[in-house]
Amino acid sequence: MDLERQAKFKIPRAPVPKQESALRIYNFNEVFRGYTPEGAIIEASRCLQCEHQPCTTACPVENDIPAALWLIEHGDFIGAANKFRETNTEPEICGRICPQEKLCEGACVVGYKYEPVYIGKLESFCTDYQLRTEGYPKREMKPATGMRVAIVGAGPAGLTVAEDLAVLGHECVVYDAWAKPGGLLLYGIPNFKLEKQVVYDYLNNLEDMGIRFICNVRVGAGFTVDRLLDVEGYDAVFLGYGAPIGGKIEIEGEHLKNVYQATEYLVRGNVPFEDLPESLRELPHVGKHTVVVGGGDTSMDCVRTAKRLAPDSIVTLVYRRTEAEMQGRAEERVHAREEGVIFNYLTTPTRFFGDDEGNVSGMELVRMELGPPDNSGRRRPIVKKGSEFTIECDTVALAIGYWPDPEIGETTPGLETHKWGLVKVESEETGRTTRPGVFAAGDNVRGADLVVTAVAAARKAAIAMDEFLKKKMEEPVESLDEVAAD
Repeated sequence: MDLERQAKFKIPRAPVPKQESALRIYNFNEVFRGYTPEGAIIEASRCLQCEHQPCTTACPVENDIPAALWLIEHGDFIGAANKFRETNTEPEICGRICPQEKLCEGACVVGYKYEPVYIGKLESFCTDYQLRTEGYPKREMKPATGMRVAIVGAGPAGLTVAEDLAVLGHECVVYDAWAKPGGLLLYGIPNFKLEKQVVYDYLNNLEDMGIRFICNVRVGAGFTVDRLLDVEGYDAVFLGYGAPIGGKIEIEGEHLKNVYQATEYLVRGNVPFEDLPESLRELPHVGKHTVVVGGGDTSMDCVRTAKRLAPDSIVTLVYRRTEAEMQGRAEERVHAREEGVIFNYLTTPTRFFGDDEGNVSGMELVRMELGPPDNSGRRRPIVKKGSEFTIECDTVALAIGYWPDPEIGETTPGLETHKWGLVKVESEETGRTTRPGVFAAGDNVRGADLVVTAVAAARKAAIAMDEFLKKKMEEPVESLDEVAAD
């Protein structure tokens, strides 16, 4: 290794300013405040510019990270932002919420000996700088093709397909069941990780590109995929409705008042009421002790939301395995601990208790121990007999997994699904489903996963959809005489 690279190894990580935990539990503002230009240049200079680029290989959208960081190091922040945009439609979002420690930063060579380069924070810095100083760059739009595409779901996958196909000249209309577009980005991720204004600005840019959003429309039994194709006249349909159905714990007392599914708890807790249906325009119950059940990023979102709704209350996470088996981000667990959340590992609830008015008032739990690995590769939790105990609580949030809504699969002839409603595709390289003209990508294909994996699959699906639409444009149109003869 040359002397310059050896020197880079020894540069300490430039810290990112963030709110102190004692203060941030009293607001929903983003925890990280972002790099200064000086701090970003120092941090980007730690990149070794590896020829084999393991960080790029580890990135689902294959960002050219060394090139972007070289531009930041040399003060070209706009160029760096555009470098990220070459491969990612949502870099200002992914920079905030990707689990970089498991992806690009996890593969960073610097990280083998020291702290890895803070790639995600640098991605956020340069894209935020661009939006603050110049706004969104205008993508070159190809002439209109006359082809019309219906996109079901205004989340990461649907928005990516809409943008990529709109650039290619196809008319894109996005349908979503929520009151506003954004899907998971708006309704599933709290402000302290992703401020709503970042999402609003992104959506406004898509509208400026000619993409149209139709909200408060749930595609399924009442408004079918067949209707989109046969009545509304769309030439193709993309399914990107994600995995919105929360898992149930199936124990006594689950239906007591103030026992919430994670999505309902989160949207009530940190989405503006004007962006919600009237039935959800009320904060979740705020009491003395909130218990969240689960071990992923959504459970961290719930416990951290609970602390902000009632900073002086007790908030406890209950998880049936240990921290080593948790699949969410370590950074989120660090923040939760800093904010006063109590972690109760190797524990799971067996029933909920209620008071005379039907409100949850406590729960029975049982201790667990870890046995051999299960199909996921993680050690399987086993109940320790005779270890039952009870605790008092007045609010519960269940964050135990998500699955697609099976209704579209059940109401779309020729559309094959499997495994609890996941849409079957030819491959993630094309997103072609078993129904001609219908494509899919994201969580409704993979199951609940990352925003960046949804974006990556959606970009591939958009390429296949463009090829499908071009072939359809080349098909001969039947004459009126031929139609009459039929």
